[in-house]
Amino acid sequence: MIWLGKHKGNEEFYKFFKNILGFTPRRTEIYQTAFIHKSKSVETLQGHRVNNERLEYLGDAVLSIIVAEYLYKKYPYQGEGFLTEMRSKIVSRANLNKLAQKIGLSQLIKYNREQQGIFKSIDGDAFEALVGAIYLEKGFNFTRKVIVDRVIKLHLDVESLSHQEWNYKSKLIDWGQKKKNKVSFEVVKVLYEGKVNASRREYEVRTLINGEPAETAIEYSIKAAEQLAAEKTYKKLIEDGKIKPATE
Repeated sequence: MIWLGKHKGNEEFYKFFKNILGFTPRRTEIYQTAFIHKSKSVETLQGHRVNNERLEYLGDAVLSIIVAEYLYKKYPYQGEGFLTEMRSKIVSRANLNKLAQKIGLSQLIKYNREQQGIFKSIDGDAFEALVGAIYLEKGFNFTRKVIVDRVIKLHLDVESLSHQEWNYKSKLIDWGQKKKNKVSFEVVKVLYEGKVNASRREYEVRTLINGEPAETAIEYSIKAAEQLAAEKTYKKLIEDGKIKPATE
């Protein structure tokens, strides 16, 4: 691994932490790893491939509880269903991608630019890896303060997000029932990152209307892929005039 030092060429790295997150990292090798996408994995002398996937795994768990606690305090009278849906909106890959791009994290990610088009979640993955790195160096309380005060409160419009439509799967199924159309979902294929059963899996899911294929989507869980496929299908039905926008 190449350690980042305070010298020419790393100004953007330190500027990001100082200006956006409000602190200067000490164990810079952890954060360097957080910004290494698997397509740019670094191989150690022992033959291990180093990238941000392990930190992403850790950051995903840490971010989930930070957001859950934040919402629990922000909305003291809202029920479990609302809180769960709001957390899903905030930690969704689409939203984390936007957040990462907004705060300038995307510019620090090292990845194979020749394959750029196939990495649809690279920004959100790096954001979660960053959360994992902060947690490892600074602990939970510090991480929570940084994410809540420096990211969520400054760069995320939570109120606007609360009014955005989310459960397109339910909307699509309701439409199908009203119009006597059978809506279903099927897993087309399972994609493996790395060796089968040795790394993260992605699921390609397709929406079916009366048995006919509609839109497809790929996500890290079947549930998330169904939601995304349902959203794409629902919006396509609006474009085709089969659903009126006013019914949303």
